[in-house]
Amino acid sequence: MTTTRDDHHAPVRAPEDDASATTVWFDFGGVLTPTMDELYARYAEETGISPERLRRAVADVGADLGMHPLAPLELGRISEAEWGARVRAALRARHPDLDLGAARLERFGEQWLGGRTGNPVMAAVVRAVRAAGHPVGLLTNNVPEWEGHWRRITAPAGRFDAVVDSCRVGVRKPDPAVFRIAAAASPTARHVLVDDLTENCAAAAAEGWRTVRFRDDAQASRELSALLGIPLPGPGTLPAPGPVTSGRAARTP
Repeated sequence: MTTTRDDHHAPVRAPEDDASATTVWFDFGGVLTPTMDELYARYAEETGISPERLRRAVADVGADLGMHPLAPLELGRISEAEWGARVRAALRARHPDLDLGAARLERFGEQWLGGRTGNPVMAAVVRAVRAAGHPVGLLTNNVPEWEGHWRRITAPAGRFDAVVDSCRVGVRKPDPAVFRIAAAASPTARHVLVDDLTENCAAAAAEGWRTVRFRDDAQASRELSALLGIPLPGPGTLPAPGPVTSGRAARTP
């Protein structure tokens, strides 16, 4: 099991009565990236594969392996290349006339995340949360081969005090175990999750976490501001980005 944190700022657990003793954990896909609908739409524009067809093919691959549609990738049980080949076969089986010539499915992350920029509002929220004295974490269901992409996309948010990545720790949201792993890696005893999936927020809440179910930038910033009792930026109020402390969190065993 591996989590990551900044080499030079190993977290120190804050006292229980410290008003700032809350780690805010941000999801990656759909929160720090463009929304999932935007990602699917842009992928469809580039490849000609509609979101519905792609989702169905991914579900077929998961079902063949007896897992949640994305679990084989996000738990590191299968390589991106093998997964992409299976998705290609599933698409051909359902849609034999579909042109897959533009789809680099065996290197899916290159088209899904390559060239994509992050969510500037939520990057500013991360920076503001950190500036107010709250540790920040990244709690993500992700893929080993996509690490370079997520590090680039999250760089404007700055340094994370801890990173819990499903493919590194062997469990994925909404499994309760992943929230216990995150809590153990956290510098605080209190936690907030900002995530776009209802089931992930429900699982975190069952572990005693507070949650913000991300629907849009303004709503998420407003709700997180109320939970923490601090002002946070929203759409139309972005400050000029300051220097990034570090976009990289060094891996520690």
